[in-house]
Amino acid sequence: MDKSSDYVGQPIFTQVLSFIDDSLLQAACNKHNADKFSKKLSFKDHLTTMLYCIFARCTSIREVETGLELCQGKLNHMNLKKVPPRSTLSDGNKKRTSEAFGSLYQSLYQKYKHIISDSRLRPSIASKLYILDSSTISLFKAILKPAGRKRNDGKSKGGIKVHTLLKADSNMPSFIKYTPAALHDQQFYECIKELPDGSIITFDKAYINYLQFEKFSERGITYVVPQKDNAYFTSIKELELKDDETAILKDEIIEVKYTETVEETSVKRTMQLRRIAYYSEKHKATFVYWTNNLEISASDIIAIYQNRWQIEKFFKKLKQNFPLNYFLGDNENAIQIQIWCALIGLILLQVLFNENKAQMAFSILASIVSLHLMNYIGIAAIIEKYKQKRVRAKPDTPLKKRHKEKTPLCFQAIINF
Repeated sequence: MDKSSDYVGQPIFTQVLSFIDDSLLQAACNKHNADKFSKKLSFKDHLTTMLYCIFARCTSIREVETGLELCQGKLNHMNLKKVPPRSTLSDGNKKRTSEAFGSLYQSLYQKYKHIISDSRLRPSIASKLYILDSSTISLFKAILKPAGRKRNDGKSKGGIKVHTLLKADSNMPSFIKYTPAALHDQQFYECIKELPDGSIITFDKAYINYLQFEKFSERGITYVVPQKDNAYFTSIKELELKDDETAILKDEIIEVKYTETVEETSVKRTMQLRRIAYYSEKHKATFVYWTNNLEISASDIIAIYQNRWQIEKFFKKLKQNFPLNYFLGDNENAIQIQIWCALIGLILLQVLFNENKAQMAFSILASIVSLHLMNYIGIAAIIEKYKQKRVRAKPDTPLKKRHKEKTPLCFQAIINF
């Protein structure tokens, strides 16, 4: 690379950190009194150290300390006066509330959501659509209770469940809640009371709850869910299909019966829903969806649920580029801090990726940042270099001739043979 144009006065790590405004950081600190009981490690230094751990993919506090100590001449670029000792960092992860890091993530999301916006749905739908799902991160059972039934071999692992409410038009979480993996997914409904009225939400079968469906309908919230295998319903009316909706097998109104407990008394109730059956030529299978919206076209209902795959891609992106296999603490607060920092790192890289209109894979950008974290290379220049197409041989050049042009003489005999 040309030193005059590609090398800058800040390491790549500092270039990534520049997307975090001091005002947002200070606001999160003040909101939760993050510096009240910490004199040796400020909230800003704690965040910087943990983000270094995330981007450098460190597996222990000793690796974090050693890695930063080898960057002594570059600490001033990160506004880090000294490397925090292992005991200080460990105490910070245990005592400083993880909610401060969560507030910072929410502030960054609100600031950059217009940059990271990416959706193929119609804007009128994408702007209202939320996707709900959870992902479990395995931990030792001494930290959090294992999920599921007890294993006969005694090798059950505990876990923390990351309940995520993803905004479809930004492809990033707008709300996150951590619970033990053993807690049922439906308990998460208590955490999304602030879902905007008139919005659209989609989720899988684990979150199906008829009582919650009634609450959604009362608030004008549209929901789209797959039909359970053991669902029982009665068909009331079949709706007319449009000529251009050839893949839709049936569009009908159904009645579902369920039981509600009122003051320790079981009360039987009924509700009407819309049922849409759709045949996918790609998967060679039939899918059935339920919704409470009678106005949106059947094709849009199908597109809404198909967009649920965004959240699966998000979980894959997070775990693939910021592996959460090793944690710096053995307590729940430390684990939550590390997950929040991974999410902050993810949103910073996504902003960098979108602002520079990168054409490389997101995982390649994450690897570049990890491998060259403290190098004085302009990350924007790296992305621009990647965009430039390499000069290749003409298509009409014979394959054997192209091999001869690029292959040393000592190996050309093997190719000719």
